[in-house]
Amino acid sequence: MAAKLKIGVIVGTTRQGRFADKALEWFEPKIAAREDLDYEVLDLRDFALPMFDEAAPPAAKPVTSPAAQAWEKKLLEFDGFIVLTAEYNHSLPASIKNAFDYAFKGWYRKPLGTMGYGGVGAARAVEHLRMIAINFGMVPVRGATTIGGADFVAAMQGKPASEWGDHLDAPTTEMLDDMVFWGNAAKAAKG
Repeated sequence: MAAKLKIGVIVGTTRQGRFADKALEWFEPKIAAREDLDYEVLDLRDFALPMFDEAAPPAAKPVTSPAAQAWEKKLLEFDGFIVLTAEYNHSLPASIKNAFDYAFKGWYRKPLGTMGYGGVGAARAVEHLRMIAINFGMVPVRGATTIGGADFVAAMQGKPASEWGDHLDAPTTEMLDDMVFWGNAAKAAKG
């Protein structure tokens, strides 16, 4: 059996009162139950990245910000990432884009999964995120978890994560299976 993949679960919004904490509460037991994955939560609040202000992108020149250097070093520990994202104004939150802008090697040739939430399940944010990931040579996986519509409204009105229902389980399992497949394929290709 292949060694477990280590997946970084990125909590992508940093604002007070964010829904991301509820999404993470629902998601963590799903990924923790996997025997083929280990994971670590990477909350962007904990990294305090400044807004991108470097002389060149990290693919061309190392960053100078100590926080960004620590971020890149942390990303290098993982075989892939799952981003929990809201949708702000038909796109992803600036905090996520900024986190991508401040690294390169840590993202390179790894799978990316998504868990989107909002009125339309963050569909437009997820599509933008997938295009950004491709720029880093990442493999955006097909499977995804989306919490939208009535599910999102009920959760916002206080429905506990434990009562969201099992209809989200199949797409979440598909995403995690995709992360394992592409994570192992990427590791094997890198040698």
